[in-house]
Amino acid sequence: MPFVFLIPSVFLLFLGGQVYWILRARGFGRRWLRSRAARWRAGISAIAIYVAVFAYNIFWARDVRTPTHLTPRDALLVAPFQWWIFSSTVAFLVVILIWLLWLPHRFLRARLGKDLLSPARRQFLESAATATAAVPFVAGAYGLLWGRLNLQVTRQPIRLARLPRAFHGFRIAQLSDIHVGPFMSEDEIRKYVNIANSLKADMVALTGDFVTWDAATEQAVVNALSGLKAPFGVYGCLGNHDAWAAAEDSMSALFSECGIRILRQENAPIRAGRDSFNLMGIDFANSRGMSVGGGHMASQRLEGIERLMAPDTANILLSHNPETFHRAAELGIDLSLAGHTHGGQLALEFISPELAPTRIVTPYVAGLFERPGGQLYVNRGIGTIAAPMRVGAPPEITVFELVRG
Repeated sequence: MPFVFLIPSVFLLFLGGQVYWILRARGFGRRWLRSRAARWRAGISAIAIYVAVFAYNIFWARDVRTPTHLTPRDALLVAPFQWWIFSSTVAFLVVILIWLLWLPHRFLRARLGKDLLSPARRQFLESAATATAAVPFVAGAYGLLWGRLNLQVTRQPIRLARLPRAFHGFRIAQLSDIHVGPFMSEDEIRKYVNIANSLKADMVALTGDFVTWDAATEQAVVNALSGLKAPFGVYGCLGNHDAWAAAEDSMSALFSECGIRILRQENAPIRAGRDSFNLMGIDFANSRGMSVGGGHMASQRLEGIERLMAPDTANILLSHNPETFHRAAELGIDLSLAGHTHGGQLALEFISPELAPTRIVTPYVAGLFERPGGQLYVNRGIGTIAAPMRVGAPPEITVFELVRG
């Protein structure tokens, strides 16, 4: 239920923020433009630009086919608009919080009839409040220009009691949430492919969301990922955006043509001599917070997955949605690899673990989790959704080393 109220709450916060910043801009104009005519010209010009950019992004940009390389339109119109939407909304929330903290002082000043702060202290607090409200704008610019490109390679040992001896030290590289588009171009993906290949993993796992909304971009992402190489092969599963774009069947076929196997309610024994572990993959599993429609498993039940499991060896599940973990652990699936969350994408978990928007829909935001019966790793992915920014959640390629334990 909290998720149901989130969207209208954020929308109201956005509208309030736009009104607030327009009024602040008006006050700034009055302060610096002495001429009434100059203020009118500046105000009309600013409003015209604001309305034009807003209308373009909301109404017209949606009808443009998604490019798979950065275009001037995306660089000059789309990215600044999305930076403004995020930064101005969060900054307005900061302003509200500052106002609430300031409210007791105003109340006491009204009751006592005098100001409790010296002029110097008042000026200092006002300057600090202004600087604090500016932080989201700076953070948003950082996330756009650097945070979304600041790749981290995470090395994570995984102990599996049922891992066959031949796979002790076996290495799996995981990439997730590619989201090919203007801010994750085909050429940019090839750079990540080269990095993944340089890690010399034994196998590569891809955990979904290759496209975002436009199925026409599928060929570009397949072309880029076709360069992945690993001795034991490249396997993957599909994500919610692949389903929403109606690209599941066609993209799976394209991947198959270049030697990448997408597991769709399937399993594949990974063999080394006489030993093997069992790799499974499923399409996006519907959960309470998100659904891609009928024909997909429910994350809390994972209907039919038992028939894919193998006894007496390690079972590893590729599932884009980390919400499948609870049921997977109940069934004794040793390790689940997921994505979906982008690590929060715009998160402040370095301040508090609770400051990640994704926690509204899942507690499994990023990293390693354990429950009786199994383990889960949630990869932060390399692409972005909505705003092309990452704050506190850098893109990630994970390398797992499987250890008998």
